[in-house]
Amino acid sequence: MLLWANDFKAVFGVAVIPGLLAVAILLVCVREPAQNQGERRINPIRRENIKRLAAPYWWVVAVGAVFTLARFREAFLVLRAQQGGIPVALVPLVMVAMNLVYAGSAYPFGKLSDHMSHKKLLAWGLIVLIAADLVLAANGHWITVLVGVALWGVHMGMTQGLLATMVAATAPSDLRGTAFGFFNLLSGVALLIASVVAGLLWDQVGASFTFYAGAAFCVIALMALIRKY
Repeated sequence: MLLWANDFKAVFGVAVIPGLLAVAILLVCVREPAQNQGERRINPIRRENIKRLAAPYWWVVAVGAVFTLARFREAFLVLRAQQGGIPVALVPLVMVAMNLVYAGSAYPFGKLSDHMSHKKLLAWGLIVLIAADLVLAANGHWITVLVGVALWGVHMGMTQGLLATMVAATAPSDLRGTAFGFFNLLSGVALLIASVVAGLLWDQVGASFTFYAGAAFCVIALMALIRKY
């Protein structure tokens, strides 16, 4: 028991280092733009300001919400890996593998997004997520699970940040903070609903149906993208 306690202390001790580095970068490297001190600040959540958030912005918010419903918590990947016979002690490595694929694919796809339509890249990301869900739904063998996890990581590398870019592009420059606030609020609610529904499906009808449901939400988001653009 003492050995386990020491292991946990070591893990959390190491986890503190990235947090301290992030705070140091924030304090040393980040500079706020100069502001007019005499400028009177008002509450941006006013009727006239909300009206300025036009239909293209709310469409991005709606697509983001459906997209979040399709991408429930990655904890379900860990559960699927455990079902596939991966030893409990090695199950956390599933998340490590996903994040390695995510990190390795983020830069090339980020560079690609500079020269490619964001909507088109988001659509391809949804297709990859559909493939990941279908692979994970197929069976629980550990090789199948790892393939699905790798596809999930590629999808993360393709899509993370794209919706945020689309929010910034469709919101007035002086209301971007408010626009991101509404976007993250609705995305958070959608993520909560998605995780609850996924958990209920997992308990009631099984893991495969959970991932099939995720794929179905991906198809809905993809159809919305294709119809709009």
